Order: sequence, then structure tokens, then C-alpha cells
Amino acid sequence: MVDITNVHPGVALAEFLEDYNLSQNKLALEIRVPVRRINAIINGERAITADTAVRLAKFFGNKPEFWLGLQELYDITRAKNELAEELPRIHTLRLAIA
Repeated sequence: MVDITNVHPGVALAEFLEDYNLSQNKLALEIRVPVRRINAIINGERAITADTAVRLAKFFGNKPEFWLGLQELYDITRAKNELAEELPRIHTLRLAIA
């Protein structure tokens, strides 16, 4: 089962670039990373790491937690979708209260 509402954070990054009229190359130069890293994130081939989140936050004037939060939400939703059939077979630990 694929959740089409689960959007890779690269989509948000692409929107930032469009909103600020920036190229991938310009962003890469500004945050001092290889352009391939930016391209791979935008294409959904690479995750946003803490290193990249800190650099993006510094450049765009927001917080690293914003970028990592997008990545975390994407990763968790993807994992839940991938485990959809297996999760019901995992029982929740119930502690007895004495």
C-alpha cells in the first residue's frame, strides 16, 4: 500500500527553490555542498541529513528541525506503509498494575 500523501522532503526543497527563484547549483554553492546532493534530495533519492538540515536552515533563515521534521515524517509514514501487514501481528506490551 502506497500513501500518495507522503511526500518526500525534496518536494518542499524544490518549492523553496522555485519561490526564491534559485537554481540547484546556486543553492549548492551557497550552502557549500555538491550539487548532486541537492539534486538527489529533490529527486527523492537521498534523505535530508542533520548536516544538510543545518546548512539549509542557515541559508533559508529557518530551523534545522523544520527540515529534519519533514524527513522524519516521510520516513515514519513510509515505514508504517511498508509494515502495514506485519504491524497488526505485533502485540502491545501491557503492564499489570499491582
